[in-house]
Amino acid sequence: MSHLLFFFLVLPLLLESKAKAIEAGDNCSLITHQITGKIGGVINYSSRLGKEQKVAMEMAVEDYFRSSCSKQLTLQLEDSGGDSSRVASATTELIRSKRVQSIIGAMTAQETGLFSEVDMSMKNIPIISLTSPAITPPSMAHQLPYFLQMSNHITLHMQCIVDIVGHFKWRKVTALYEHKNGFSAYSGIITLLSDKLKVVNSEISYHSDLSSLSSISNPEITIEQELIKLRSKSNRVFIVSVSSLELAILLFEKANQMRMMEKDYVWIVTDEIASLLDSVDSSVVNNMQGVIGFKTNFARTRDTFKSFKSRFRNKYGSKYPEEEEYSNPSIFALRAYDATWAIARAMEKSQGKITSKELSGNILSSNFEGLSGTVRFENNVLWQSPSFEIINVVGNSYRVMAVWSPKFGFSQSEEKYNGATANSSLKNLGPVYWPGGMPSTNPRGWAISDADTPLKIGVPAMGAFKQFVRVTFDQTQNATRVTGFTINVFEAVVKRLPYNLPYVLVPFYGTYDEMVEQVYRNGLDAAVGDTEIMADRFQYVEFSQPYVDSGLVMVVTQKAETSHATWMLKTFTKKLWLLMIAMHVFIGLLVWLIERGNNTEFDGIGTMLWFSVTIIFYAHRQPLTSNLSRLVLTPWLFVILIVVASFTASLSSAMTVSRLEPSVLDIETLQRTNAPVGCNGNSFIVRYLINALLFKPENIKKINSIHDYPEAFETGYVKAAFFVEPHARVFLGKYCKGYTKAGPTLKLGGFGFVFPKGSPLAFDISEATLKVIESGELRQLEELLSSSNCTSRTTAIDTSGLGLEPFAGLFILSGTIAAFGSLVAIFRLAGRNVHILSSIQTELTRRGIWRWASLQLSRKSCTKETSST
Repeated sequence: MSHLLFFFLVLPLLLESKAKAIEAGDNCSLITHQITGKIGGVINYSSRLGKEQKVAMEMAVEDYFRSSCSKQLTLQLEDSGGDSSRVASATTELIRSKRVQSIIGAMTAQETGLFSEVDMSMKNIPIISLTSPAITPPSMAHQLPYFLQMSNHITLHMQCIVDIVGHFKWRKVTALYEHKNGFSAYSGIITLLSDKLKVVNSEISYHSDLSSLSSISNPEITIEQELIKLRSKSNRVFIVSVSSLELAILLFEKANQMRMMEKDYVWIVTDEIASLLDSVDSSVVNNMQGVIGFKTNFARTRDTFKSFKSRFRNKYGSKYPEEEEYSNPSIFALRAYDATWAIARAMEKSQGKITSKELSGNILSSNFEGLSGTVRFENNVLWQSPSFEIINVVGNSYRVMAVWSPKFGFSQSEEKYNGATANSSLKNLGPVYWPGGMPSTNPRGWAISDADTPLKIGVPAMGAFKQFVRVTFDQTQNATRVTGFTINVFEAVVKRLPYNLPYVLVPFYGTYDEMVEQVYRNGLDAAVGDTEIMADRFQYVEFSQPYVDSGLVMVVTQKAETSHATWMLKTFTKKLWLLMIAMHVFIGLLVWLIERGNNTEFDGIGTMLWFSVTIIFYAHRQPLTSNLSRLVLTPWLFVILIVVASFTASLSSAMTVSRLEPSVLDIETLQRTNAPVGCNGNSFIVRYLINALLFKPENIKKINSIHDYPEAFETGYVKAAFFVEPHARVFLGKYCKGYTKAGPTLKLGGFGFVFPKGSPLAFDISEATLKVIESGELRQLEELLSSSNCTSRTTAIDTSGLGLEPFAGLFILSGTIAAFGSLVAIFRLAGRNVHILSSIQTELTRRGIWRWASLQLSRKSCTKETSST
């Protein structure tokens, strides 16, 4: 009885205790199968990244035990010390001595591939690399079939960098990367970045190979020397493409000390640094003021992350109390946690002993929602649809400017990436706080350094028009002098630059095309001259904003032409001649109608016609008896006086002054007659005449001086000459008589300054050129260029004839009075002949015709009214 009582009293307590244990997660006694496995880890205990990964991996094992009671799942960690050789020895120790089944660590594919050639056991064990970014050599799948990478692929990082550079239109950048553990594979990142920068018309002007801190004896001196070298370059856009946090901290500390974190400098950091900014103290942030970068975006608002963050901060603070204030977990801690879970879940899928191939396959088939996002592998690399937050370091922290994704770029509207709301595009987020303090306009990305040698700028020494560029040798100073209109313009443009531009003008003895080619081949830093902007030249170089408009002009001699008899008719336009004749006949007829009947001098049509002729010479003898006739005739006599005087003056001018015409009217005439033509033999015009205008090469004569053209025309060596329009103005201004333009002007690109492809100087020079044009300074220089010593110049007479416009008022006045006179004359004529109309009506009525006509008209009227109703 006592035993039964004990059973009923104790059993409920045991059941309640078991229920509480189950609610608390202590349900290990209910699990019939528990996994047994060892996970190895090789991390750098001394780095911030390694510390976060160590704490996260330990938390993952603990959390997995609580969920699956896997007391036999153990974590074996080894310290790499950031040294490649220690990574190899630690990995070997874990595989051979501690018999781990999988390894998580900060080893790269290049390191693992090299070590596996020495220790074949590395090829037969799943290894998850936490190194960021993921780099996949082409031979990795064959050499390391079980090597997985728990990070974003390098191409995503490079694409984000390229989009940032393209947005701000920097044409050249300097790339810095940490040469980790002596492996040259990291230099392939520079090649990848260089290829992608070409898409946005940018390039790497210089790249710096920084050794890892563990491999150099005096890091501060080494970093300082490298920064001195970078400061001596003109480029001011620095991209820290791959670097450990420790190296970056030292790099920016030294850059700040050397005043390389001031105005005009640009620094861009990648995910490896930007994602750890929440884990560094304020001194590091202060040294990075104005830096822009990108960090992996993940869901920080989920309850699972908030719980993990709280526990992580407690554990990290207890392990590393000196860093307790900055103990927030980064994306790299989350990936270490998820990687540990991925291996544990893969072990749990198998019953009993599991092979490396099976374990690797289980890991690759992972597909679960981790802290860093969806954990899924594709081609042995973590497959996620990542987005990066574009940040700008300001004050004690940073601000998020935009969210970037490989599919959408910078988000243009509110979108959501993993639960985080994206900002608008960079264009709409206000000014960026660049190095140097207050927000300002975007840095141009380069500057003239004190250590830079002066730019070697070529000038054409063999141009035909010395007014633009003249190269002379000053014997008194034993120096070459370069002068001319183009040089004056370039000097005015350089003065408008916001910085000093050291340069030296170098005479170039060759054609313009050869000078452009020297700029392309870096034989010259730039070229300044009367160089035409051509489409085919754009393939090799860049041009500034044109400082002079241009076109291809044909110049020929003028031929004089004496007067002809037909000039008398050409004195007036055809329209004016017809109007004069019509008005003259109308006025004569009107005067005849008014005077007829009362004036016996105006009997007959012949009298009217003779009167019309005689009034031209004021020789009419018929007296006018009616005041109305006098009113009509007076303004017309005034019109005749003015028109006859104008006719006499115009005819006299045409008969006494010779008329000048082009000797050749158009290009087709030259081609049809195989006429020889001349041009500057050193310019593009030679090939333009052959390729575009289809002139025969043997008909093109090369003339290399402006002074040789008159003789060539006089001797018949050429029948026409082709100039660019600015040269034509100079030629026609110098030789005042005997030459003129003929045919249409063929539009060209204008004169511009030449720079290498991608030169940032081209943009600044273009902007300064526009300032010179808008200020009116260029117009003043052009007036000096176009000034001529010619006191007179024979011009062609306008033979189009006088038109109606000068006499329009007189014709309107006379026509109005004549119209009034005609109305009065018609009324008088009708009143005078009313009895005749009455007798005609009486006769029509007598014969019935009038009645019949009235009836017909009335019927038509009724029909119209009916149809309208």
